Amino acid sequence: EMLLNRDPEPELVEDFTPLFNGKDLNGWTPKGGTCEFEAKDGLLIGTCVVGSPSTYLCTDKTDFTDFIFTCEMRWKVDGNSGVMFRAQAKPGKKAETVFGPQAEMEGITGDRYWSGGIYGQSCGGYFYPLWLTDHQEARAALDRTGWNRLTIMAKGNVVKTWVNGVPAAHWVDDGTYAQGFFGLQIHKGAKGTVLWRSIRVKELQD
Repeated sequence: EMLLNRDPEPELVEDFTPLFNGKDLNGWTPKGGTCEFEAKDGLLIGTCVVGSPSTYLCTDKTDFTDFIFTCEMRWKVDGNSGVMFRAQAKPGKKAETVFGPQAEMEGITGDRYWSGGIYGQSCGGYFYPLWLTDHQEARAALDRTGWNRLTIMAKGNVVKTWVNGVPAAHWVDDGTYAQGFFGLQIHKGAKGTVLWRSIRVKELQD
């Protein structure tokens, strides 16, 4: 049985800390592959490199627990993407494997419309797909030509997401992913260029 997110999007003004300074990638490190990331014109740009595994630009800070995270993203070239949260990394055969929950942002040309769902990256697949009739509004929330605001709130074991202010996921973790880093994904494949801006977090206190 799936829980539904019926909450309004959290207030996104006060007490937020920028995670991207708009100038360079200070505070971030790519992991998992060789897809390219750069800061340009105040934007953070990720570009798929053919033959590379999925790559994650990860915060150097690795102990985020409870938070409200928000960012804006759009596609210059279609490609699967998303934002890892409370993520972890482990040695892999060729490079570090990034694993954990991800707020999925599927892209702009698919027909599944699960952006805002929660995917278990390298740890089991979808934790929270958007496949119910009740998710119809969430499936329609993505702007395929413009900017999209993704918001993630994690408090204890409860994680909720919003896409452009529309409630999407309501996932309850079993405690496995209580702490970790954020990671911006460029998925492996033949193409994909994703732009991010206004990447901010508000850490929540008990």
